[in-house]
Amino acid sequence: MPSWGATAWGVVASALLAVVATRLLLNERGRNVLTTVALAAALGPLLWDLILRHTGGDFFVDAPGYVFPVSFEDTGSGVFASAIAALLLGFGPLTGASGRKLATTTLVCGVAALLVDTYLY
Repeated sequence: MPSWGATAWGVVASALLAVVATRLLLNERGRNVLTTVALAAALGPLLWDLILRHTGGDFFVDAPGYVFPVSFEDTGSGVFASAIAALLLGFGPLTGASGRKLATTTLVCGVAALLVDTYLY
């Protein structure tokens, strides 16, 4: 189980990477969208970590290989970030946007959380 300091670092790094990726890859400039992406990318890993701590979950076994050593714990962070992003963006700043825009923004948010969790903590 990562320490609270590592968890805090991961939450902040996930939010920052999600905002940068959304800004650069999707050319999104809307402050409300970027703020919501940051919130979702931070809440996803945090809530997943809290669930693992509360239940005693031990999914910290990385897949074999050096290129993408993902674990179930890492995957949970990405899934939670994606789910939260879909809800917050869909009912928030991207209410009137196309499904494609909502889906790609949600995907970028989830992948950012997954990559930070896999490689940085």
